[in-house]
Amino acid sequence: MRQPTPPSSQRPDPVRRALLRAIPAAGAAVALAARSAGAQAPQPRITVIARGLDHPWSLAFLPDGRMLVTERRGPLRVVEPDGRTSAPLAGVPQVFARGQGGLLDVALGPAFASDRSVFLSYAERTDDGARTAVARAEFVDGAAPALRDARTIFAQRPAVSGGNHFGSRLVFARDGTLFVTLGDRFTQRDRAQTLDNHLGKIVRIRADGSVPPDNPFVDKPGALPEIQSYGHRNVQGAALHPATGRLWTHEHGPQGGDEVNLERAGANYGWPVVTYGREYVTGAKIGEGTERADVTPPLWQWTPSIAPSGMAFCTGDRYPAWRGSLFVGSLKFRMLARLELDGERVVREERLLPDLGERVRDVRQGPDGLLYLLTDEADGRLLRLEPQA
Repeated sequence: MRQPTPPSSQRPDPVRRALLRAIPAAGAAVALAARSAGAQAPQPRITVIARGLDHPWSLAFLPDGRMLVTERRGPLRVVEPDGRTSAPLAGVPQVFARGQGGLLDVALGPAFASDRSVFLSYAERTDDGARTAVARAEFVDGAAPALRDARTIFAQRPAVSGGNHFGSRLVFARDGTLFVTLGDRFTQRDRAQTLDNHLGKIVRIRADGSVPPDNPFVDKPGALPEIQSYGHRNVQGAALHPATGRLWTHEHGPQGGDEVNLERAGANYGWPVVTYGREYVTGAKIGEGTERADVTPPLWQWTPSIAPSGMAFCTGDRYPAWRGSLFVGSLKFRMLARLELDGERVVREERLLPDLGERVRDVRQGPDGLLYLLTDEADGRLLRLEPQA
């Protein structure tokens, strides 16, 4: 059976170059002009905290400054502030580690101090293929940290064959509900526009997996009640705005059309009928255009695609020139994008770490106010960005 064409972030460099040539020149010129405006801040220094991680995907800070780090093939580890790395924790659910699937995001529960709850998103094998699932477990500390009593609180419907577009980020809202970002599984993109499935959706659940009664489609016949928004492709970045508490996300486009979006309950984000992206290889138009009255437009879009992953707001004073900025990692161009904001508008992009040479999979702000990165490599690294003196 012929396999589907892989996403651009996984294509070999010659094919990527061919795809970039197919992007409309006018759109690329406008994008580059917007990104070149304004003064450039000094590049940060990079401090290596840990290395030797196997395609790390996500990290979460424990209250004492240690970090939980997921590796895509399935291990969850504790990394000390000095870089010492634990053995894989026992009690992690078995994952479907194929293509883009595996162990994905990790988040501490809002009541972690009292209940020690940890949440994981991961690709789960099923009789019908695979799906994105979320598990809740108890973190047991000690000489050999572990998870205990892991149980599934959410599973994407339906399961789909193949190994692409699982999402998935976990973000707790201020009211304690949990946002889960999901992909369209690549071969099922048209189903991102229908509400009888979880493909290409963001869902909102309680910490026990139940459905909040104020979800936008709870009373809509034929709609799955967990759905918060729809029309997404593959959402791999999500973070709460520090001032407003609103969820910001970003998602992969195909050939172009990566998007930064402001999440709105019940909104349609367009994929695949309204998009800036184009078909792989041919560059053919997808859908009916880039705008439609009933579709929420992106706050920012990248054409050519940067293959975004990870997202964090900078809130502290450790980088005075960057306070209030949004940071997004790039898998494709192996750099870090800084988006300068004016309220809910993105006004400028600055590209940092152009010589990093590694795929940036996650971006987090630590409790010390500094930015931390994970690089998606077989010899992956945990990095800390130090402001220049």
